[in-house]
Amino acid sequence: MPDISVIIPAFCEEAVIGDVVGNVHRVLQKHEKTFEIIVVDDGSTDQTAVKAELAGARVIRHPYNMGNGAAVKTGIRNARGAVLVTMDGDGQHDPEDIPRLLEKTDRYDMVVGARNAVSESKVHRNLANWLYNVFASYICKRKIEDLTSGFRAIKSDVARRFVSLLPNTFSYPTTITMAVVRAGFSLTYVPIKASRRVGKSKIRLVSDGSRFILIIIKIATLFSPMRVFLPVSTVMFLVGLGYGIFRIVVMDGRYGPTSAMLMTMAVVVFMVGLVSEQVAQLRYDISEKQD
Repeated sequence: MPDISVIIPAFCEEAVIGDVVGNVHRVLQKHEKTFEIIVVDDGSTDQTAVKAELAGARVIRHPYNMGNGAAVKTGIRNARGAVLVTMDGDGQHDPEDIPRLLEKTDRYDMVVGARNAVSESKVHRNLANWLYNVFASYICKRKIEDLTSGFRAIKSDVARRFVSLLPNTFSYPTTITMAVVRAGFSLTYVPIKASRRVGKSKIRLVSDGSRFILIIIKIATLFSPMRVFLPVSTVMFLVGLGYGIFRIVVMDGRYGPTSAMLMTMAVVVFMVGLVSEQVAQLRYDISEKQD
């Protein structure tokens, strides 16, 4: 059984996948631990699987394109290593950084390669990542340096604990980061320089960006519901109260049904948050006992 499993999801990456696998093999050969390289071919229509096999990877093929997250989940379920390393198959991640991630896995459950300021990425994507990081930091009550990085090392038992929560899309790093932090596992970051990918990006800013936000809210309500319900109920209550006072003082009128409805709904949202918090705690207690 290998100590390390490197999982590389790939879809139509024949131009670069051979070099990626070869470089990973070269770097890890210098490492004292045993390893395997798994390329999950997500229904490619080119020679991605063939090039990966020729480079020395164990290839698992999807019959059709199921999504980047689905490929990672397949890799996690089939990996045999005690530590799993996930990285992109498009040449963005430098295999030379893998040992830097691995050296921290003795102390941390998950180590993420956080893209630094000199990484080769577009301005609008940097801005979007910054917004995701700020939102996720609020939900998790700790600083999230790179929410969407797909370059990370994680202990296999921790990864398998959350594999059923991961979506089939590019937002899987968002989900596993939020889940690991909110479940109380340790997380740290290692600064890396990400290169510009080879070929055309498969991420769509609007559709995948909105999906990232929904994933953050979903994981927040799953692990810490009050971080979502409390501010919503507070805003609704203050708006209702303020509007009522405005009608009385400025318009010299009655308090009005709109204010009463907003304040009543605020209380309802708050109570739903309390119930959700108890359900989340119950679910967590059950999962702990099963483990």
